[in-house]
Amino acid sequence: MSEPFVGEIRLFSFPRIPRGWLSCDGTLLPISQYDALFSLLGTVYGGDGRTTFGLPDLRGRLPIGFGNGNGLTPRPIGQKGGSETVTLLNTQIPQHSHPFHATSAAASSDTPSPSVQLGTPSNSDTMYVSDITGLSPYPLQASAVGPSGGNQPHDNCMPTLTASYCIAYVGIYPSRS
Repeated sequence: MSEPFVGEIRLFSFPRIPRGWLSCDGTLLPISQYDALFSLLGTVYGGDGRTTFGLPDLRGRLPIGFGNGNGLTPRPIGQKGGSETVTLLNTQIPQHSHPFHATSAAASSDTPSPSVQLGTPSNSDTMYVSDITGLSPYPLQASAVGPSGGNQPHDNCMPTLTASYCIAYVGIYPSRS
């Protein structure tokens, strides 16, 4: 393995942390023991900047590049974002309706169509009771034609495979040029 740059992050397929590397788990470290790494990271990932600084925490997170991507939201280095679950609001669901169509005319087919779902049977089978005086129309269940849902969050995570992100504290100090 080639010698890493101090501050370089690599993905490892095994759970052990190699010598000269630290787990990207958000740990606060003493500046006095890791001064080269602190000089690169500063307090971007936490710490007080006097005695401690933080490592990036990539547990359960996907890294993305920082900066201003064309047509994308600007992302400063060290910014966290995203959510594992999302609850959609009515304003986030495309507008739509659930129309209900019926007629008292004889049906021309035993198959429903986009404009008529209910009609008088086309054969002699009685599928209804003739009008009885004094009865009011039967109300439809609100769930059949009204709003539905339970405001429950749904998973917002793409398929993933976990591995171990580590950051080098021993290696070549990167030059500014």
